[in-house]
Amino acid sequence: MFESLSERLTAVLDRLKGRGALSELEVRAAMREVRVALLEADVALPVVKSFIERATARAVGAEVLKSVTPGQQVIKIVHDELVATLGAETAELAIDRPPPAVVMMVGLQGSGKTTTTAKLARHVAQERRRKVLMASLDTRRPAAQEQLAILGRQAGVATLPVIPGQQPVDIARRALEAARLQGFDVLLLDTAGRLHVDEELMSEMEAVARVAQPAEILLVVDALTGQDAVHVARSFLARVPVTGVVLTRMDGDARGGAALSMREVTGRPIKFVGTGEKLDAFEPFHPNRAAGRILGMGDVVSLVEKAARTLEAQEAERMAARLAAGRFDLNDLLAQFRQMKRMGGLGLLASLLPGLGKAQAQMKAAGIDDRTLARLEAIILAMTPRERERPEILNARRKIRIAKGSGTTVQEVNRLLKMHAEMETAMKRLRKMGGLKALAGLFGGAETGPFPAGLPGGLPGGFRIRR
Repeated sequence: MFESLSERLTAVLDRLKGRGALSELEVRAAMREVRVALLEADVALPVVKSFIERATARAVGAEVLKSVTPGQQVIKIVHDELVATLGAETAELAIDRPPPAVVMMVGLQGSGKTTTTAKLARHVAQERRRKVLMASLDTRRPAAQEQLAILGRQAGVATLPVIPGQQPVDIARRALEAARLQGFDVLLLDTAGRLHVDEELMSEMEAVARVAQPAEILLVVDALTGQDAVHVARSFLARVPVTGVVLTRMDGDARGGAALSMREVTGRPIKFVGTGEKLDAFEPFHPNRAAGRILGMGDVVSLVEKAARTLEAQEAERMAARLAAGRFDLNDLLAQFRQMKRMGGLGLLASLLPGLGKAQAQMKAAGIDDRTLARLEAIILAMTPRERERPEILNARRKIRIAKGSGTTVQEVNRLLKMHAEMETAMKRLRKMGGLKALAGLFGGAETGPFPAGLPGGLPGGFRIRR
């Protein structure tokens, strides 16, 4: 998300870094370029005007022009204003109340509302440790109620049994009674969507809201619709007391206009974002972290949280023990590749690590993407268990066999082995430096290509994808 906006803004602000002094004309010229970047990202014009006015007023003031590092000060000001535009603070889901706390999901048809309901239910159950019940009030779209039941089974969340012919308001009453009797903490109501905002839809939602008295009414909108998402939000706000917004398909929204406009135009916070099709591709929206990603500062906090969620405890303990003993064979390398895939792939990792915004473009140009990981896995899987444990025994004949078995070339096999050797050396060096406590030191010093220093060149640049 935010890829094109991030590229434009970092290009503008990079030119200011390291400058000993900045004139007011130079600051204003940079702000004009920031304005163009925001408009091209489909940010609403009133939001852009307000943003630029605030940022320029601060940037041409004494805090920048008389600063020792004026370029860095301008970047900080832009970052702070991005955070303010996106919502300043993370908006928590308000479910800390006598159970059942009702969360009502509303939105247009096709915005991903039913899937988002299941994602939110899974998040609340796992992250907030609450007992969750879902109920589908969508009696119009064919198989909508069955879809939510299937998603509920996949997410491990209970769903209200379907009674054919029952109307939305009656389903809401039954869901409330079931939640109270069965001791559920949170009740999620998935209401019907429409292809456009109409009177019947709004009246039905208002009737459900009167019966359910929800703690939260979350509007689900598709981020790919850009400014239309903001218009949809305004239409719903005119009739329904929306408390927050969930933006779906943020992984496909390279511009980010909807996210940057939504908070300021509607006055309602973005509470969650959907970042993919899978049920775990869903996360709370943190304005400060999003601003950091837009400006190429990365989001290490989210990366650490994601690692904590996806790391398997036994595997982590096994790896820690092997690293402590100075051992790192090809089985360990394979485990690292699979961990990277579980964490979201190379693209996500590059967007979260500081200073690696440009790396994504470099990786793309070099043919390095998530399919590269699949080719690297294939090479290791084509080896015998003994070869994985002792890569030093791989002679020319064995390499030819492995290349044929994995559908790659001998050159690629050699690059993988070189990568392993470099990583093994780095692990041994890390052990001498004090073990895993010294891991932070790997991110210092000069960069080695598109990956941080200390990660021995990252993935070998010679890996190409055969089309």
